[in-house]
Amino acid sequence: MPLWVREQIRAIKVGMLRAVGLKAAGTLRIINETQQISARFQKREFVVELADNPRYPQLVQFQLTGDRCANLDGLNVGDEVDLEFSLRGREWTSPKGDVKYFNSLDVWTIERVGASAGAGPGAGPAGAGGSSAAPGEDIPLPAEPDEQFTDDIPF
Repeated sequence: MPLWVREQIRAIKVGMLRAVGLKAAGTLRIINETQQISARFQKREFVVELADNPRYPQLVQFQLTGDRCANLDGLNVGDEVDLEFSLRGREWTSPKGDVKYFNSLDVWTIERVGASAGAGPGAGPAGAGGSSAAPGEDIPLPAEPDEQFTDDIPF
């Protein structure tokens, strides 16, 4: 058995390999055009505002690669989406010898909230997802926390 296979099996056994199967939900904020990087590689980047904490929204860039770039075609800015992705990282050494590390969030599936499973990104009504707000109507924020709430976020 090759060494790399043994190392992955060992990492799985000790719970260190968790780069696949991450999930997120949020609102599409930016959808970029597909970029043809080389003859065999294309990518499409997009930004999702994560809805974990409305007081501190997180704008996170994700990417689709290859044939999956077309998965954004049926979606629009403002759509609520669910996505499944993997965390990827790599090391790069500059011509000067500086070592840098890059991370990417590679999306495997993205679908509009409320779309039936397997129906694709364009399925489901635009307002689906359990919200009673009409399109363009503000959704009320949750009530403010107790005054005793201590915020440990440094910004």
